[in-house]
Amino acid sequence: MKIPVMILSGFLGSGKTTLLLRLLQETKRLGMQPGVLINELGRQDVDGHILEGFHPGSIQKLLDGCVCCSKKNELAGSLQTLLQQKPSIVFIELTGVANPEEITDALTEPGLVRSFELQQIITVIDAEHALDYNSIFATDRQLVYTLRRQMEVADLIVLNKTDLAPQHQILKVENMIRKHNEKARILPTAHSRMDVNPFLQEIYEQRKSSNTMATPGIRTIHIGKQAVMERSEAKRVPSTAQPSHTRLSTLCLACPPHPSLTKEAVERFLGQWNKSLLRAKGYITIPSHQQTYLMQLAGKRVYWEPSSSVKDPYLVFIGIDLPTEDIQQAWNKLYPSSLV
Repeated sequence: MKIPVMILSGFLGSGKTTLLLRLLQETKRLGMQPGVLINELGRQDVDGHILEGFHPGSIQKLLDGCVCCSKKNELAGSLQTLLQQKPSIVFIELTGVANPEEITDALTEPGLVRSFELQQIITVIDAEHALDYNSIFATDRQLVYTLRRQMEVADLIVLNKTDLAPQHQILKVENMIRKHNEKARILPTAHSRMDVNPFLQEIYEQRKSSNTMATPGIRTIHIGKQAVMERSEAKRVPSTAQPSHTRLSTLCLACPPHPSLTKEAVERFLGQWNKSLLRAKGYITIPSHQQTYLMQLAGKRVYWEPSSSVKDPYLVFIGIDLPTEDIQQAWNKLYPSSLV
């Protein structure tokens, strides 16, 4: 029986990892064995560290690039590694600037099509900031295209952070979604809180039953609620996906403990780069608190969460036309020896 694959997509900071945590908790409750593959733009792994406390199995990580382009050749190898663990289901969390369509293409490759079956694409959208994307990214047409495709190919759209947006704005976002996807279910949430059991219970029951083997030679890929039937031996079906080249860049800064390193100082520093900075996340040890924190900048909000200590605390910056040299120099003046 083929292993079902669930793809989580959505822009940077929309709430994908939080949703993945909820899915992993439910698979554990059901006694299922999940496989996890995550993709991060930065060289340092943030999301994987978050997940390790909830997922005892190994996590395949594709770092320092997008699985749609620079890391695409590594996808098959990572999935084959997961296959050796004999998972009940595989979750793939894409980086925020990845086009899920590229993954659906990869799953039709001869080396993968016999083992994996795409179950569902879930796209998470930030209700607070989604309407701003077209204007913010007006000069990056490829990124606008990718964000649009994230909506268009989704089976389920999780409209997250509705607690941070007024009702009239939420309605506008829903109307925007419907322009790109008429059939996907839209599920409003806050903090990615949703009942994930219906998405997993059916898979759980199918895998328990020995009479639910897939029809030989035929597989169904659900893309935007449109079932695409294809024979296993058929050639790869070309998609409308375009190369994912944008003006996005990343920067990783080391955060060694320093007497003047405070939450307020970090937030002031982040504010200096808000014109180009889209996302920041990482682990910072605040000496005055004797505590390591997971720090996340999503939209214009900064979140701090106590975390277990990491060997070498760091911050990952993601932005458009990010002035990396200026940021490095400014950070290094504040906290020497801070480049990774």
